[in-house]
Amino acid sequence: MYSAQVLDHFQNPRNAGELGDADAVAELENPACGDLLRLTLKASEGRVTQAQFKAKGCVAAIACGSALTELVVGKTLSEAGTLKRDDVISAVGGLPQASAHAAQLAVDALSLALSRVERQP
Repeated sequence: MYSAQVLDHFQNPRNAGELGDADAVAELENPACGDLLRLTLKASEGRVTQAQFKAKGCVAAIACGSALTELVVGKTLSEAGTLKRDDVISAVGGLPQASAHAAQLAVDALSLALSRVERQP
């Protein structure tokens, strides 16, 4: 049902936790399924330097939160803002259609967090 990458991110989540000195915090819940994702970001000189997540939900929600943190670190704030649901789905080796909402939750949390980062000149 799930790809090897999804299971790996679920069993060995990357960047799990919360940045205490985050520049931005976003927490979203999917009202349809109850999945919850909290994303914290640190930025410097217009780039995402650190990202951590906490998730409460299905296997896909945890895997997508993990993969998202790997995708955004090192990107400029603008580059990070262009990430789409399909980018997260690709990063976890695909998702069943019924689980695609987990990737959308991750991207939505990223968008909210990025909107809260103070833009540096």
